[in-house]
Amino acid sequence: MARRSRTRPASSGSDKNLRHLSHPFDPQSIFTTDRVEHMHNLALRLLQEHGIDVLDDEAIDLLSQNGAIVSDQRVRIGPEMVTEALRTAPQRFQMRAANPGRDQDVYPGRLLFSPGGGCPNVSDRINGRRPGDLASYADAVRLMQSFDVIHKLSPAPEPQDIPVHLRHYAMLRTQISLSDKPLTVYARGRAQVEQSFELIREALGVADDDFSGSAWCSTVINTNSPRLLDRPMAQGLMDFARAGQLAIVTPFCLAGAMAPITVAGALVLQHAEALAAITLNQLVRPGAPVLYGGFGSNVDMRSGAPAFGTPEQIQMAIGSGQLARHIGLPWRSAAGTASNANDMQAAQETSMALWGTLQAGATMVFHACGWLEGGLTLGFEKFVADIEMLQTIAHLCQPPAADDDAMGWDALISVDPGGHFFDTQQTMERYRDAFAEPLLADLSNHGTWMASGGQTAEERATALWMQKLADFQPPEGAQDRAERIATMIERMTAGGGAPLIE
Repeated sequence: MARRSRTRPASSGSDKNLRHLSHPFDPQSIFTTDRVEHMHNLALRLLQEHGIDVLDDEAIDLLSQNGAIVSDQRVRIGPEMVTEALRTAPQRFQMRAANPGRDQDVYPGRLLFSPGGGCPNVSDRINGRRPGDLASYADAVRLMQSFDVIHKLSPAPEPQDIPVHLRHYAMLRTQISLSDKPLTVYARGRAQVEQSFELIREALGVADDDFSGSAWCSTVINTNSPRLLDRPMAQGLMDFARAGQLAIVTPFCLAGAMAPITVAGALVLQHAEALAAITLNQLVRPGAPVLYGGFGSNVDMRSGAPAFGTPEQIQMAIGSGQLARHIGLPWRSAAGTASNANDMQAAQETSMALWGTLQAGATMVFHACGWLEGGLTLGFEKFVADIEMLQTIAHLCQPPAADDDAMGWDALISVDPGGHFFDTQQTMERYRDAFAEPLLADLSNHGTWMASGGQTAEERATALWMQKLADFQPPEGAQDRAERIATMIERMTAGGGAPLIE
């Protein structure tokens, strides 16, 4: 199939400088180098001596044929298999998009943000909290497209009004018709994955060789801690590797529940599970794009509920970054909040978690905006409030000027002690764009704020997301791409859709 040309439409967001970010600071460490190496070795020992349960026969056979020791579903993986997988896993690859201006180079040191994912519910001040549906998912994708600081799409809120065997059609068509950013696909069985790949190739006009040679979509692979890889996730690891698409490996280790109660112990388990998944992925296709990942925190020991934005989550993020650097791979982390409302707790937990990922040097940060209730709800006001934080972080990625003009010697000597710099030549030349403009914050004094209606930040957030939706225009070519697959989706739907597991 001949590949169609991909145009470069104008940005739908506020600043193209937000599209491609690199970390502004050196990553931090909380463990010494020898302790990180010991964690890695303990993870290898855990896999070799005690193994991981794998619930897919094809995956078990593949691991066995390459040297793993299998007893029923328990698979013991030797360190030499893991070492070879880490040798072939790429340290750098490209994540492609319908618009080449949205393509992303992925490697250690890059910084990419993706919104809250996997949320079954949606919430906003106008309509309240409710199950996600296709209309709210479309609105969420419109918001994802509207801000350049969001670098890839996410599957939330998931449309509960669409049957699961048909849902992948609706979600993919929504992404393609409303956005030109990198796509996301659920790994919910081989049939759904293969159909999704077919639809993406047709919609984007990508030839088979070009598709398999770049990551045109991604999926998240969650292990079931402790030490279990279920059938859909095992199939996803293999199917995405076989097609050359991105598998984002993410154990979800909650200290004190599905992982040891200590940060170091939870990291050993997380590392072992991630290494096992990466090994299976690379056995299928050495060099397939894959992200090392971890989304770890602690539980509230009084209720058993997940906690986010805690010191332990930050420590686990920083420790995950050290382990990722130890094996030399780009990696995924996450923010998030346990708050049930878009309140002070939500802001505090998300901001602390985001700073944890920044200190850790995470390559890709999931749940970076909109996430509430530990992932049960995507909130539109929360989405906009978090965008403000992400744009602040993005601004830090641009180092301030430090040339002679920026040092401002002429301004310094032109103002007498006790004076002001409002009307210096330097100020007058720069004041229009000297500082980052707030998206949501109101910087006026109390009197001006009251005269303007005295709106809270959440009220302003409501007005902002509603305005974004009212003004939204799909990116150039999006509707044409969606039309290319309309007949295919009708045919696939008439054929009964695709089951989760065959």
